[in-house]
This record gives sequence, structure tokens and C-alpha cells, in this order.
Amino acid sequence: MKEHISLPVFHPAGQYKIHIGEGLRHRLDAFLADGSFTRRAFLVTDEHVASLYADDVAHSLEQGGYAVHRIVLPPGEAHKTLDTVRQVYEQLVTHGVDRQSPLIALGGGVVGDLAGFAAATILRGIPLVQMPTTLLAMVDASVGGKTGVDLPQGKNLVGAFKFPHAVLADTETLATLPREEVAAGMAETVKHALIADPGLLDVIEAGEYSWPELVARSVQVKIHIVQEDPYEAGRRALLNLGHTFAHALEQVTHYRLRHGFAVALGLVAAAQLGVELGETRPALVRRIKGVLQRVHLPVHWQDMPELGPPPRVEDVLQAMGTDKKRLHGQLRFIIPAEPGHVFLVGRVPEEGIRAALAEILDGE
Repeated sequence: MKEHISLPVFHPAGQYKIHIGEGLRHRLDAFLADGSFTRRAFLVTDEHVASLYADDVAHSLEQGGYAVHRIVLPPGEAHKTLDTVRQVYEQLVTHGVDRQSPLIALGGGVVGDLAGFAAATILRGIPLVQMPTTLLAMVDASVGGKTGVDLPQGKNLVGAFKFPHAVLADTETLATLPREEVAAGMAETVKHALIADPGLLDVIEAGEYSWPELVARSVQVKIHIVQEDPYEAGRRALLNLGHTFAHALEQVTHYRLRHGFAVALGLVAAAQLGVELGETRPALVRRIKGVLQRVHLPVHWQDMPELGPPPRVEDVLQAMGTDKKRLHGQLRFIIPAEPGHVFLVGRVPEEGIRAALAEILDGE
């Protein structure tokens, strides 16, 4: 049996573990062997992931004595809607879900968010096992208990907190990801390094890491913050570094812009906003750009010619107006002062936001 890394996560309702290693999809039965579940399991995944890994996961569950019903969804953010959740509900009910039926979310962040929301709300909550298959989902979406779906007005506007029974991150699944998907996940890893692990930023710059180690180190940053603030009442807001910009950019492109790419641009913009506010040295903006380029991420809109011309600043500002990270009507931004030191600011002058957007939309 291959070794894996296990990281405990404590939260108000108890605790769970995040298991990180190679081949974990073949051993799911071992992680569900505590006898607390009924023997009808529901595997929620998308069409692409199903073709690669659903058989392995279903076989592992069947080895543990589970009857498995697969719910296979169309892939992509466009399907992260209440209508898709309704379809999941109907399949769960039709096939005999009860309060102790485990729901396994196998896929990237969209599957994790959507299936997690279904698990949080069907029968007022059933056990959830997250099995992220993308780097982005491993280091971000599957940790912390946040689930949700999109509305036409914005991303993740309907959601719930749902802490999983366990998270299994099988790093072998990263081998089948396109380069741009790996890059998208690295954006969140760079974000975590900027928030609380300057040494991780050095490791990424040097390019010397194994996937289990990189995922574990990135996840550890998020675990530490989420444990301090499980319901996003304070410090957890730091994890939104770059995301006020990122979510607005995704919205104005109708989600054609990948989340990880949007986060990369958001990190550059957040650092530039820090420069505009006199809190960040220009050298940090240059370093962030260099690290992002090292892992094949965009730092200007021109790096993504397939998306066409950049959006209008006015449209991005309008999209920011629906951001759920507002407090008392004020947009809040996380600013990186230096690696390992970030802080929250409100009441930011509009000209500062415009200058930060110009850094990523106008280019150099």
C-alpha cells in the first residue's frame, strides 16, 4: 500500500481528515469502513471524469459492500445551477437515499460545489466524501466546507456550509489534466503561499516539488485559517485574496475565463492595488508576475488571445457590485503587503481599483 499524507481538520461539528497521495481512488472502501453508513452510496461526477475514474471508485465501493448509483452530470461551470441540483435531488430520491447514504463527489470544483450543496440540503444533510480530481479542487474547493451554485447575477450566490466526512485527493488524477488545468490549480497554491507560507513561494519559484507534498503544504495553509474561522466571520476572508477581481472577471466573460486564470489576474491586481494604496512595494508585483508565469499562468489579458479583447473597466466594476464579499455595502479587498502578510481593506478609492484593473487589462 502506498503511503499517503493525512491532515486533520477540526471544525465546530467535529473533525475530518484530508488524505493526499497516489492511488487513493482504489481504496475508498477503507476510508468508509467505520460502519456508520447505509450500504447505498451515490457517486456524483461529470461525463469527463466518469470516463476516467468512475469505474475505479465504484469498484472500490462495491468491494466494501456498497450498492452504487452513479449520477453523471454535464461538465462545466455553466451547469452549476439550481436546475442541475434539482436533477441530482430527483435521482437521489428515486434511488432510495436516506440520511446515512454517503454521497461521493468525484471531480473538479464544479462537481464538489454542486454535489456538496446537494448533500448539505437533501434530507437536511447526508454524509459527503469529497474526491477532488483537479489541482484547483484539491488545494481549494474541497477544503473548508463551502458549497454552492451560481445564479445569473453572480457566482456562488446560493450555498451552504457542509463539512465532509473525509477528503481523498488522489494525485494520480493530475496526470490526466491538460496543462492549463494544472496551471489553474497552481494559482490557488500561489495564493496560499502569499497568504501564509513564504517558503512555499520559494519552492514554486524553484520548481522542485512532488505533487503530494505541494498539495499538502498548500492545503495546510487553508486548514489553519479555516479552523480559526470556519464560517468566514473574520480571518477566513484572507483566503479571498485576488477573488474580488477574479469573480468579476469571470462574470463579465460569462465564465469563459477559467477560475484559476481569473485568480492569477486577481493576484496581480490585488498587489497593484496595494501599490496604489502605498502598502505594497512594486517589486512584489513583479515577483508575483514572475512566479505566475513560471507555472504557465496569465498576468495580462493579452496572455489569453483566445478570449478576444479585454472587458471594459466599467463592466468589471459593475460586476463587482454583486460580490458577496461586500460588508455594509462596501467592497472589501485583500492586499498582499509581502509574502506571508496580507490584510483586508475597505473604502478603497475607485481610482485605485481602476489602476489595479488597468494593470491586468491594459498590459504593459
